[in-house]
Amino acid sequence: MSNTRPVADRSIPVDGGASAAGHETHSGSNGLRLDLSEFRVAWRIVIIATLGIAANAAASMLYAFGSLTLPWQQAFGWERSAIQSAVGFLFLGAIVSAQVVGWLNRRYGMKRVTTVSLLALSLAYVAMTQMGPSISSLYVMLVVLSLCSMGTMQVTWTHIVNLWYEHNRGLALALVLSGTGLAAIIIPAAVSAATAKWGWQAGLLVLAVLPAGIVLPLVRLWMVEPGEVAATASARSTQVSRPAPGGVPFKAALRSPRYWALNIALSMVVAAVVAMVTSTVPLLRDKGLDASTAGQVFGSFGLSLILGRVVVGYLVDRVWAPGVAAVAMALPALGCWLLGHTAPHDTMMLALAVMLIGIGAGAEFDIAAFLMARYFGMRDYGPLFGIHLGMITLASTVAPLLFGQLYKSTGDYDSMLTICTGLFVVGSLMLLPLGRYPRFEAARPS
Repeated sequence: MSNTRPVADRSIPVDGGASAAGHETHSGSNGLRLDLSEFRVAWRIVIIATLGIAANAAASMLYAFGSLTLPWQQAFGWERSAIQSAVGFLFLGAIVSAQVVGWLNRRYGMKRVTTVSLLALSLAYVAMTQMGPSISSLYVMLVVLSLCSMGTMQVTWTHIVNLWYEHNRGLALALVLSGTGLAAIIIPAAVSAATAKWGWQAGLLVLAVLPAGIVLPLVRLWMVEPGEVAATASARSTQVSRPAPGGVPFKAALRSPRYWALNIALSMVVAAVVAMVTSTVPLLRDKGLDASTAGQVFGSFGLSLILGRVVVGYLVDRVWAPGVAAVAMALPALGCWLLGHTAPHDTMMLALAVMLIGIGAGAEFDIAAFLMARYFGMRDYGPLFGIHLGMITLASTVAPLLFGQLYKSTGDYDSMLTICTGLFVVGSLMLLPLGRYPRFEAARPS
């Protein structure tokens, strides 16, 4: 077990411990008023978690990939299609990492695992400057990147945010998970500038600076679990007897239909979101829009993603989260219908359709982390969320391939829009039977 144990889950204790089915209730709401007390105490956690998510290879490398594709093609003669296929290896490593990191965090402590991971990630980026000439070296290095960055995955950052935040948990998760947006804004421009001036190796060295040069010092200063704050040199002996966090044990959660309903529902939504993100611009071009107009219409996606993330994160703290999630993730179904039935000259309505899809995309990750903590507690949050992260990463990898084949066989996007509409609707409705939030009793050490 970790040498630094988190405090008990701050849910209200009831008899029955971790298996609290039947002792459920809706979370207590304090209205729509925003209480900033938790942010005053744990604002540093939000900052390091936001930067940490931006540093993770699934964000940093993914958003840098477009800036490196052409330089790699010119340097090694690799085919562009082969380079673009390499992203799948990045996701493959992420699937494996998601299954491991939760157990490592519990065994060695989140701060230690994250520290090692940040150092390893920077070293992996430096090592990538020596790859080539075979494209297999790129495939191998992308898997290595994902494995090295496992301590910077959402499993870790959502875990520590869930420990520190209770009343503003949804909003805090929304802010932290916007780190991917931060990566999308900064990294492509920085890597492109370095690559244009000094070559593709310089672009990778820029990526190496973020984990070890920026995030790591802040992690060493600020990353602390709630139970460590009260610990002093004279109180170390009592710290060990602190209650363990309450929640459903790992094996019990795996036997729970509720757990798999949550995973499957959100995987369906993610598959549909990824399909729409990768296909919307080509779809708009097929409708007759020129490249510039199609890009401008799709630009509304980023704005609505951030808006959806923050608004949904705020609401789930105050309203029953599955209900909020069902509405937020059903809106893209309307967006799909509008994309299929709106005339090409009605760019305002097309932009609205894209915004509705963006709202669902922004809501998904916040909702996943929030619901996992609410329904299964913090006892085995890391391993349980790791499985979820692996499932949605697999859905993200497979969906573009399947829908690409569908387009190849049909020659249009009508079938894809129909299927995605169904995925959004069914995935949203599957969340409604989740029921009331369980209440967990902190496990007392024997």
